[in-house]
Amino acid sequence: MRLEPIVQSLLDTDLYKFNMDQVIFHKHTDLMGEYHFKCRSKGIVFTPEIVEEINAQIDHLCTLRFKKDELDYLRSIRFIKDDYVEFLRLYHPIRDYVDCHLEDNGELYLRVHGPLFSAMQFEIYLLEIVSEVYFRMAYDYEALRASALERLNAKIKDFQDGKYTFRFAEFGARRRLSREWEDEVVRRFAKETKNLVGTSNVYLAKKYHLIPIGTYAHEFVQMYQGIDSIPLAYTNAFALRDWYDEYRGDNGTALTDTLSTDLFLLDFDRAMSNNYNGVRHDSGDPYEWGEKIIAHYEKYGIDPKSKMLLFSDSLNDDKAQALFDFFKDRIRVSFGIGTFFSNDTMVDALNIVIKLQYVNGRPVAKLSDADGKTMCDDPEYEDYLRKAVAFRLEREKQKSK
Repeated sequence: MRLEPIVQSLLDTDLYKFNMDQVIFHKHTDLMGEYHFKCRSKGIVFTPEIVEEINAQIDHLCTLRFKKDELDYLRSIRFIKDDYVEFLRLYHPIRDYVDCHLEDNGELYLRVHGPLFSAMQFEIYLLEIVSEVYFRMAYDYEALRASALERLNAKIKDFQDGKYTFRFAEFGARRRLSREWEDEVVRRFAKETKNLVGTSNVYLAKKYHLIPIGTYAHEFVQMYQGIDSIPLAYTNAFALRDWYDEYRGDNGTALTDTLSTDLFLLDFDRAMSNNYNGVRHDSGDPYEWGEKIIAHYEKYGIDPKSKMLLFSDSLNDDKAQALFDFFKDRIRVSFGIGTFFSNDTMVDALNIVIKLQYVNGRPVAKLSDADGKTMCDDPEYEDYLRKAVAFRLEREKQKSK
């Protein structure tokens, strides 16, 4: 069985890939990165036929180049710079950077290794490929799509009827049912409701004249762990400064939980709190996190209503509406909703990730604010990192007494 090409444009990825890559292109071209795939869903078996199709799709991906109109679109985004767009004119995914095969236990082995500015671009493309190949080959795709359509119709009606009043961005590329289904979801929400503010998918933002939305991911903070001269517990500080230096506040939503929000807030000082538009939540109790962020702004005399909380952790309609109602009168609130819209069928979506594991041969890790989201290939390093974070937090606590 051969499917039609799944990734048909190099714009079919999340905006933050370009945002992060531009900083790396300008400041850290010497970094080498290694990414590992993990399926967190239990009991998933990848067959030889599925893995063969995944490899065929990767082969096709690596034939793609940016087209002139795509480069012109990227150039039209105010914070994407001309020299980076010219680099993308030369860029293409390199097949030798990707190793994909079936392990004896039925698990999918998928790793990317190469210069970080190139290796990092594979993540979303590969997740899109794995998810769509799996659901097209392991299930009756048309039955899945029919159940997705029924659920989408109900969701749109709820927004039209006023049951849900919050506004959101679509963040569903990485675990979508298929390319054509994410397209359908974005098209219909844009046309039939007033609640969609944009999408992280750059191709769909271009196609439907929506705002492309995204800043940076955990990997951006993690990569500083691989730079010898940077103390591990201060990587947030270097990431925040490099990001601000690149964008001067024009692309400013900070992600708080790479090494815990408590550590992040030590480096999110008065200047950074003023320089960034807001912060994004991706793990831990969202209500506790929101209260902590509001208190942090108030400590510096910053009006929380001038800032944004962006929630993006496994949201559905009800969770988002409850958060919106709770915080809306105290601070600006927005949401990034992914799998609940792009792959909500009678079968659970795959919980799949591709995470940065090594930079310049050194292990890196995300600790987050919740158990179960940590992914580190080196347990000894993870323990060392946790101790470094705990040491700094305790020292700052003692200093404040």
